[in-house]
Amino acid sequence: MQVNDAPVVRFTNVEELFDDINATDQDLLIVINISLKDFTKIQREREKRRRKFRVRRYNVDAQVLFITVTTGLHETLHAELYQLFRKPIVLNDWCKSWVSLGATTFHYQGSPRAPIGEGDSTGGPSPERRGRGEWPNCCALIERWEEQIPHLQGPITRRRHAAILQQNDVLEPVKRQTITITRDETTDPVSYDVAGGPLVLEFRLLFLRDPSLEDRDVVINIEDLQDFGMWAWEMAS
Repeated sequence: MQVNDAPVVRFTNVEELFDDINATDQDLLIVINISLKDFTKIQREREKRRRKFRVRRYNVDAQVLFITVTTGLHETLHAELYQLFRKPIVLNDWCKSWVSLGATTFHYQGSPRAPIGEGDSTGGPSPERRGRGEWPNCCALIERWEEQIPHLQGPITRRRHAAILQQNDVLEPVKRQTITITRDETTDPVSYDVAGGPLVLEFRLLFLRDPSLEDRDVVINIEDLQDFGMWAWEMAS
């Protein structure tokens, strides 16, 4: 799900938040009005209940929490996407230069008041991003946001996130590439069309060094993206 389409709830107490998480049929929930103390309570309750959701992003100053609800479809798709990313890593013998980090919790610069995040499938170059407190270079995410959300005022209980963006006009997604996969049922067998591909990830940005003559960008080709589209439709049906 895209951030613009995600439901928004105002935090009142931990019990009601877990009810909202259990009730949603989406894989992303945006929660506002969460203090650092509230966030700590949520983390403790999550461990106590062993409830599987991820803190996609928590901004302490803005008091905004993005929760990833780990639906079967969401988990399968990000895992398959990361496997497609890993394929050229293995083929090019870069395994010793890359470490997978899973859904590790990251604190920016190690500060408890700095933004906190848990990716779905993450990784980074080794040893450059292997140490404690180092953020990953690659995350399987729906969107990437680079500006922070300010404090949200007013009696917001349930609104679409697009309305919040319109009021505050502060978030701008940085999109490096857009790929659209569509299902064509007029063919036999059913086919999947990819527009905007292949997916190209710059070597320099992934490994934090200039490529040698043998190095190249990581590319997820059209055929693999078509397979990814097939998995998406099969899981969603």
